Amino acid sequence: MQIMAEQKDNPPVLLVPGIIMPAMLSYSQLLDVFKYEINAHPKELEVYKDAAPPLNYTLNMEIEGIKRTADDAGLDTFHLVGYSGGGASSLAFTSVYPERLRSLALIEPAWIGNENRSPEDIADWNEVDEMLLLPNDKRMAAFQRWQMKKGLDPPALPVPGGPPPEWLLKRPAGIEAIVKAFKMYKLEREKFRNFNKPVYYALGSRSRGIYERMANTLKSLFPNMQVEIYEGRSHLDPPHRAEAERFAGALRELWKE
Repeated sequence: MQIMAEQKDNPPVLLVPGIIMPAMLSYSQLLDVFKYEINAHPKELEVYKDAAPPLNYTLNMEIEGIKRTADDAGLDTFHLVGYSGGGASSLAFTSVYPERLRSLALIEPAWIGNENRSPEDIADWNEVDEMLLLPNDKRMAAFQRWQMKKGLDPPALPVPGGPPPEWLLKRPAGIEAIVKAFKMYKLEREKFRNFNKPVYYALGSRSRGIYERMANTLKSLFPNMQVEIYEGRSHLDPPHRAEAERFAGALRELWKE
């Protein structure tokens, strides 16, 4: 994304999307709220850089991709916002390059490490493994149901007319690749205890319980972390899209600290 001259002196913000929508589509409502208020850098996931995920894809690629984007933009330090898979990548980046961040905002990260999982966590991740065995045409619907609290239906999502966009065709392979990358990566969560910059976690009240458990785990590690619950929202209609004005206000307060 080309940054307008009016933005350059405003707070620098990198925004990393989830594993479904591209960055500009995922954050369009939020960027409409901010307009020229921030120096915005939407950053695509590295897993979708080419037509297929790299054969040697690891979470290190996402970490270094965030760093490269910041370096190329001339940003020594910046605010980092990550949703779902982008939230997981943002956490991994924080563990490796904490000195580069002014703050960290997470919207239900997809993963927070493999250590000390509860029986509920193990059961949830076993379901993910089962989903990855499904045919592509059934995997996405199962993936959406998995995001919700048990007994709740996913929200109705807009269905574009015509053939599926090119970016959507990459998603089944990308989801599989990033889940495998999570399994291989050791997130050094103890480093979060030394991260004194402000951290914000947005949590939907209708999202699967694993996201609340993740929030509680991270809150026990980060010394300066706030969790905000968005009633009636879920992983599939997250606040940066469904309540962009409110979420932008939360970010403004975070960036004041």
